Amino acid sequence: MLRRKSLFWPSLFALGGILVLLGLGSWQIERLFWKERLIAERHAAVTAPPMALPATLEAADGLDYHRVSAIGRFLPDRELFLGATDADGHLGYQIIEPLRLSSGDVLLVDRGFVPEDKKLPASRSAGEPKGEVTITGLLRLPPRAKPHWFLPANNAERNYWFWVDVPAMAAAAGLDRVLPFYVDADDTPNPGGLPLGGQTRLDLPNNHLQYAITWYALALALAIIAFIFLRRRARGEEP
Repeated sequence: MLRRKSLFWPSLFALGGILVLLGLGSWQIERLFWKERLIAERHAAVTAPPMALPATLEAADGLDYHRVSAIGRFLPDRELFLGATDADGHLGYQIIEPLRLSSGDVLLVDRGFVPEDKKLPASRSAGEPKGEVTITGLLRLPPRAKPHWFLPANNAERNYWFWVDVPAMAAAAGLDRVLPFYVDADDTPNPGGLPLGGQTRLDLPNNHLQYAITWYALALALAIIAFIFLRRRARGEEP
């Protein structure tokens, strides 16, 4: 009886640990299926033919990353500068430029990346189209709040932005009738080469299967260790 009692707590702790590890592995399997669905949905969205712009946020719901096209005139004197780095880690800006549509509404367009020394429109005048233009890109639904707590706050006074806040950007640029979403321009070359469009990051890491295997392997290892420990304890041997 005493021997059985001495096995109770080690058995309980081992069982609890195994169940936790198995639960973590199963959670990663659920995440794996969710991520695979998300990747498939995003691929379908970015490869579909361009569609017309929705008129409201409600109509845009569910269209994140869908290809859209719009016709209008850019307002280069109202550009907004989103801090960014290029693929090589060089500092620069994503140029957020308002596009005045024929309806009178304004669409914020992320035209692409420029290096620090090409921030001002005058330094890349070749890339500023004159008159009416057609743009194609991915519709993006902006975050409802700051995406991460460690991101600095946007600085509207300096026109330096860390994340897209459509209402705040519209107010800073003195714009009204701004649509509640924005568009990431595609990689169609701009005259002069800048801004460099097609900067949307589409790759979604999917490591959940490896994580699941790791948790299940740890559960198996704990079960083996617990079995050996408890068997030796039951025999009265020193573990």
